[in-house]
Amino acid sequence: MEEKVILILVDGMRPDAIIKCGHRFLPEMIKKGASSLKTKTVMPSITLPCHMSLFHSVDPSRHGILSNLYAPQVRPVKGLCEQLRTAGKKSAFFYNWEELRDLSRPGSLAYSCFLSLHQYEDTDRKIANAAIQFIQENLPDFVFIYLGETDETGHKYGWMTDEYLSAVNNASGCIEQIFDAFSGDYTIMVTADHGGHDRSHGTEIPEDMLIPLIISGKRFEAQELPETVSILDIAPTVAALLGVQTDPDWEGKSLI
Repeated sequence: MEEKVILILVDGMRPDAIIKCGHRFLPEMIKKGASSLKTKTVMPSITLPCHMSLFHSVDPSRHGILSNLYAPQVRPVKGLCEQLRTAGKKSAFFYNWEELRDLSRPGSLAYSCFLSLHQYEDTDRKIANAAIQFIQENLPDFVFIYLGETDETGHKYGWMTDEYLSAVNNASGCIEQIFDAFSGDYTIMVTADHGGHDRSHGTEIPEDMLIPLIISGKRFEAQELPETVSILDIAPTVAALLGVQTDPDWEGKSLI
């Protein structure tokens, strides 16, 4: 049975911030769904390499993106959006960090919405609202929603500071709003690309490498996912939920 999927990624959200931010929703989602607060990201634990690994299910050494500067792959691996488009599925992106435009190849998205977090305020909330309106009107098969203010705040004030936790709290409210609108019609996945420490990230320490993965949907019972779960497993899981084959080069495993 095929499911539509919404994947929400909160940039730089550490697992321990979910409780400490004070918002009740994500802890409740963890209790009722499948989750791991020890999901592993990839090295370097930097935004664009981590996202490329998420969407292409290979390590950075394979896709070749080692910094936040995009370069075409020397030995291309098809990404999630390309696989979905080949199968006739419609994908939509909502994001507030422009470099993520390179996660999919031209022609693979049905819709894309970008609003710069560097030029406007409260963009996480605006992106969430734009996504809700579009999904209600168009019901795409796969939606990726990126909330970037948490990472921006971590770099400015430091991870786990009051300002950072406030940004996580705000993102949690955005996620609750999306969940309330679509949990009956979509499998909803919540994750991060990396964590952070002090005012940075990119190392192999647990604060940088461990991310949350929370899944709510008809195919997932309340359970703790294995500690072997990786960011590479997200694209195969989305593909499986949508009834789409994975690319032979993908290294992750479906969680269903």
